[in-house]
Amino acid sequence: MTRDQNGTWEMESNDNFEGYMKALDIDFATRKIALHLTQTKIIEQDGDKFKTQTKSTFRNYNVDFTVGVEFEEHTKGLDDRKVKTLVVWEGDALVCVQKGEKENRGWKQWVEGDKLYLELTCGDQVCRQVFKKK
Repeated sequence: MTRDQNGTWEMESNDNFEGYMKALDIDFATRKIALHLTQTKIIEQDGDKFKTQTKSTFRNYNVDFTVGVEFEEHTKGLDDRKVKTLVVWEGDALVCVQKGEKENRGWKQWVEGDKLYLELTCGDQVCRQVFKKK
């Protein structure tokens, strides 16, 4: 594993995305559209500073953060909530905790070889996504 997550990453798999979206209370119609989308992640990393873009034909989502610095995140375009977000390193993986009205919400992201792995968690639901470096 490496801490370098720079690059453009194309989605290869997206397991339990619907379960994760249900846990976030995302409406039926939006879930059905989202299930058919392929995402591209663009990550610009400068040490512990990250600029991230998640792009699809339906919605785009951008979030910038510095590892170890808590910030207020508005998940507009996702589930449209305000959460307190903290991202930290655990070994070579980024681990994010999002405090708000949903319990056990966050994500874990790491790189192995030419793959970016992302686990999204909300409540008891875990979505596992795999991206390949473009």
